[in-house]
Amino acid sequence: MIKVRNIHKSFGDNTILRGIDLDITKGEVVVILGPSGSGKTTFLRCLNALEMPEQGIIEFDNANPLSINFAAKPSKKDILALRRKSGMVFQNYNLFPHKTALENVMEGPVQVQGKPAPQARQEALDLLKKVGLSDKADWYPFQLSGGQQQRVGIARALALQPELMLFDEPTSALDPELVQDVLDTMKSLAKEGWTMVVVTHEIKFALDVADLVIVMDGGVIVEQGSPQQLFDNPQHERTKAFLHRLRSH
Repeated sequence: MIKVRNIHKSFGDNTILRGIDLDITKGEVVVILGPSGSGKTTFLRCLNALEMPEQGIIEFDNANPLSINFAAKPSKKDILALRRKSGMVFQNYNLFPHKTALENVMEGPVQVQGKPAPQARQEALDLLKKVGLSDKADWYPFQLSGGQQQRVGIARALALQPELMLFDEPTSALDPELVQDVLDTMKSLAKEGWTMVVVTHEIKFALDVADLVIVMDGGVIVEQGSPQQLFDNPQHERTKAFLHRLRSH
C-alpha cells in the first residue's frame, strides 16, 4: 500500500495542489484525468519528488517501508530512497541520444544500482524483448519512431525494478498510428501486476485497464471511483463537464 496524504505544492504565488489524498494498492492501476492546469503532472512528479511538495506525507508500507513528511524537510537520503521506489516514463522519451536502446536501458542499473555490466546487459535485452524491441537493441534514438522510443523509455524505467511505475501522458507526443503499441505495452504490464499511476486522456485505456480513476481540477481530486462508475454515472458537475469535452474531442 502507498499512502499519500495532504500533498500541497505551489510555484511562487501559484498554488497547484491543494491537499491531495490517495491510497494505491499493490498491483493497482490508477488513471488520473483532468483538464490542462488541473495539477495532474505536478502531482505525479511529487510522487517521486521530482517536484518537492511544501507539505504532505508519502508512505510506502511494504517490505521496505518508507515514510516522508515533506513539511519536515526530508533528507537527501530519504528523497533518494523515494526516487528509487519508482520508475518514471515521460511525455517526450528523454532518452540519451548518444546511446543505443540497449545502453539506455542498461544505464540505470549500472550507474545507479552498481550492477555488473553483463548482468545489466542480459536484463536489458530481456526488457527490450518484453516491449517488442529486441531487434532494435543496437539502434540509436534518432533511428526509432516516437512509439519505439517511448517503449525504450518504459523498458528503461522497468530496469530499475521499481515498486511504482509513473506515466506522464506517455502517448501525448505520438502520432495517432503509434499510440496503440505503447498502450498495448502498458496493458501487458498491468496484467503482470505492476503498480501504475498513469496521467492520460485515453478513455478506452482507462476503461480497459484502470482499477481506479481519479479526476482532478483546480489542484484537488473532485471525484474518484471505478472506470464504469465514473464514466457511466459521474456525480460531480466538473467531472461531467470534463468528460463531455473529452468525448467531444
